[in-house]
Amino acid sequence: MKVSYKKLWMLLLERDISKMKFRADLKLATGTMAKLNKGDEVALSVLLRICEYLDCDIGDICEAVHDSQK
Repeated sequence: MKVSYKKLWMLLLERDISKMKFRADLKLATGTMAKLNKGDEVALSVLLRICEYLDCDIGDICEAVHDSQK
């Protein structure tokens, strides 16, 4: 199984938040942002910071998918 952050990117688009502003506001390391972009796993603490920033639940930003669905 893999993690998909498609919901996160859609939420940012809906709220008109650029990836650059998102990264800067959360002070995310470039490596962490790269992991998010590639669909790699990131620390739960990072996901919780994102949820707090967007005022949403963790299920609103990511989901577990089978490798073939990604």
